[in-house]
Amino acid sequence: MYAVIETGGKQYQVKAGDIVFVEKIDTDAETVTFDKVVAIGGEEFKVGAPYVEGATVAAKVLKQTKGKKVVVYRYKSKKGYHKKKGHRQPFTKVEIQAINA
Repeated sequence: MYAVIETGGKQYQVKAGDIVFVEKIDTDAETVTFDKVVAIGGEEFKVGAPYVEGATVAAKVLKQTKGKKVVVYRYKSKKGYHKKKGHRQPFTKVEIQAINA
């Protein structure tokens, strides 16, 4: 059985036991419940409008982390203007425990 969940403006296809990096979730709890389930697949396929009613996905928070550094460099030729910036996107690493249809 698998599910398509929506979090952080993105959709992820997950199944029990998967480890997924999602956009940062501000929580100190050890478990998280995703209630925005777009679709559930398996023996029977259900699609929500926009979400499947009563369906949830339980996940365990493994750690809060950051992605690789992205360097943003802007310049204008022949003007002496340049600006260098770095950015690291924050992520939450979660392990999918169960899909409750």
